[in-house]
Amino acid sequence: MRQLISFFFILLCSFLANTQGKKTLNIVRTTAAPKIDGVLNDHAWKNADSAKNFTQFRPEMGVVEKAHQKTIVKITYDDNAIYVAAYLKDKPEDIQKQFTSRDNFGQSDFFGLVLNPNNDAQNDTEFFVFSSGTQADAIASPSIDDGEDFGWNAVWDSAVKIVDDGWIVEMKIPYRALRFSNDDVQTWGLQFHRRFRIDNSQYSWNPIDRTKGNIGLYHGELLGIKNIKPPTRLSFYPFVSGISTSFDGEHETDFNVGLDVKYGITENFTLDATLIPDFSQAAFDNVRLNLGPFEQTFNEQRQFFKEGVDLFNKGDLFFSRRIGNSPTKRGAIEDELISNDNISEEIIDNPNIVKTLNAVKVSGRTKKGLGIGFFNAVTEKTEAKIKTTEYIRDQNTQVITDSVISYRNRVTEPLANYNILVLDQQFNGNSSISLINTNVTRDGRYRDGNVTGLLADVSNKRNTYNIRGQVKISNVNLSDGISTGLSSFFRVGKTHGKFRYSFDHEFADEEYDINDLGLNNRNNFSNFGIDASYQIFEPTEKLNDFRINTWVNYRRLYNPNTYTGTNFGLRFNAQTKKLMWFGARINFQPGKQYDYFEARDFENKRFFIYKNFGSTGIWFETNQNKTFSIEANLGSYTMFDNERDFFGYEFEVEPTLRFNDKFRMSYELEYQNNKGSRGFVNNINDDIIFGERNVVSIENGLSGAYNFNPLNSISITFRNFWSTVNYDYQLFILENDGTLSANNSYNVDSVEDSPNINFNTWNLDLRYSWQFAPGSQLTALYRNSLFNSDTASKDTYFNSLNTLFDQPIQHVFSLKLQYFIDYSNLKNVFKKKSNS
Repeated sequence: MRQLISFFFILLCSFLANTQGKKTLNIVRTTAAPKIDGVLNDHAWKNADSAKNFTQFRPEMGVVEKAHQKTIVKITYDDNAIYVAAYLKDKPEDIQKQFTSRDNFGQSDFFGLVLNPNNDAQNDTEFFVFSSGTQADAIASPSIDDGEDFGWNAVWDSAVKIVDDGWIVEMKIPYRALRFSNDDVQTWGLQFHRRFRIDNSQYSWNPIDRTKGNIGLYHGELLGIKNIKPPTRLSFYPFVSGISTSFDGEHETDFNVGLDVKYGITENFTLDATLIPDFSQAAFDNVRLNLGPFEQTFNEQRQFFKEGVDLFNKGDLFFSRRIGNSPTKRGAIEDELISNDNISEEIIDNPNIVKTLNAVKVSGRTKKGLGIGFFNAVTEKTEAKIKTTEYIRDQNTQVITDSVISYRNRVTEPLANYNILVLDQQFNGNSSISLINTNVTRDGRYRDGNVTGLLADVSNKRNTYNIRGQVKISNVNLSDGISTGLSSFFRVGKTHGKFRYSFDHEFADEEYDINDLGLNNRNNFSNFGIDASYQIFEPTEKLNDFRINTWVNYRRLYNPNTYTGTNFGLRFNAQTKKLMWFGARINFQPGKQYDYFEARDFENKRFFIYKNFGSTGIWFETNQNKTFSIEANLGSYTMFDNERDFFGYEFEVEPTLRFNDKFRMSYELEYQNNKGSRGFVNNINDDIIFGERNVVSIENGLSGAYNFNPLNSISITFRNFWSTVNYDYQLFILENDGTLSANNSYNVDSVEDSPNINFNTWNLDLRYSWQFAPGSQLTALYRNSLFNSDTASKDTYFNSLNTLFDQPIQHVFSLKLQYFIDYSNLKNVFKKKSNS
């Protein structure tokens, strides 16, 4: 009996420990909505309860507010919106208020509101207002990479006013920006945040324990919301755009009219659709010279594919750049052209982008934690146009006449349909299990792809340990049948306290292929990993933050079951009391490493051996609150191998100058020098040819922005990337044992196209943006670009730049006007007119 009583006592104490400190705030309905102007003289605030007594959780936990930095927050509501007023006391000279673009935190103090209508600790909606007046918003969940998705945007209102003893924020969050049930009485999860940029400290209304659990577990509760109904969440974003392009003497103008729609199907599910997509203002990709065996990939630049995709990103099966990418057969057409004495074919039009016809997303989550997502996109058939010319020749084979006898089209990408379906059940406030399926169906006799994944992310209730597991099956429908592949991932780890560790295993067989809608560069592996870390949660005498982590990875091929390599390393990051970050890293691959990819012969599983590769680096970043700040890093790498003369080093420096709170400029220089590396050159007959090369790369970048106010800005981005590759004259043959043999007759002249490269690219982007009404924007954009790639690898940087400037330049000017229309507001306008 005594043991039973003790057990229940411990259980009760544990329950109380998990529930204590959860604050509540009662909300009172207002009959007159406050004016959002940063002046707190509205009647709505007089009877509203106050949230106060904020507590620091970064860099130190549990520190109470200073007397001159008190925070007082009031909240009210009506039938249309939630309203928030925050009085943020501080010395005006200490308030950091750099003007930035939306969702860019910069060097500004901020006030944050976090709402969780389901009160489930896992699905937050976040709204931030900076001291400059700029807004940011995000959806947050433990299942999202980095925890927050700032690609999500809502239309809401805010105002900021600097006063003698601090600053004031007022916010209006319309119900159309939230997803909640239609219960008569509701309790929402609630949290307020405040950051002081001058010392990078952050406070919250309900105390947060950073040593364990996700941040959503530490919300307080908002009580007293009664009789509110989810509105008809229907918004229209009509737009018009014009684009003018000129290149090499040719000029093209295009005019587009389109519509994006958001519709709340139910109180918890939303449909997003781009009915006539326009991605003409997507930013340039940072193209680099790619010498590796895998495709070069870039981040998503199109807003529709960046916003609200947290459900679809589960399991890493969705790589949105597959939709509307370059046609898969575009590069193969050159090899198909007919060319002889009598007939010649040439390509007169070969589009490099597949047009997206439309795209739709439906996503949401029930009050019981079931998330459902459906995504669909359709891309049009893309064709190259080929001209066939016939030649009539005399007896000496001289051309007498020529005439065009036909034009033909060659399909480079068929009509394609892309689908994703996701089911994600959350439970315990910290765990989830998911089922996801992706499917690509192409018209005609082209490959189709289908992938299904089962995922689990489970933590114990004390938030001290976590298990993650994934099983994914791919099916690719090829002309010779269906290829089925399997992949799995398992990880178990300690997730609380200063010292943490984890063990993981990842596997993929030879047939695993998700590249129709996902991205996997390699398959056929069975890898094991161990990670451990130590971090502080309380500042020391000299440091605000410190973290050190180490890892060991052991890699094998699945088929044949053979060893491929090992690496281990160490990294640390720290921040001083003066807000300077610094760190270092080291990584080493001991012994022989077997690279099964560089040879590009996957069928025969040819491999290339290198050994004892090591790399190291250091970096630092000064206090960005200062007028002048700088980031820099320096790294080097080599092989401890008597048979190799290999050494490389790189450095990057980025100084930033803040002329004032509105104007900022940054310059970035990146230099890399790689001497004595070895890599694939080409195939000659049945021989795989490698070469030893020196690679030098220089990247210059300039970025700046002038913000007239939070809604009006002009920005410039410039980038020039230059790289040269010089091979030794004598080339190697890759032997069957993975070594390289120089005892052969192959040299640089043996290769049909010289492997030496001079690669140069230039991009300039000048953008003006004006948010002239909530959710409505005018964007004017000018950009130009240059590109050149040849074999003049001995040229200096400035000689290469002169050659680049001799190339035809592409000029692009575009103008886009998008307007936000809310159905509820539109309905009220017509109702008022009808009543009058």
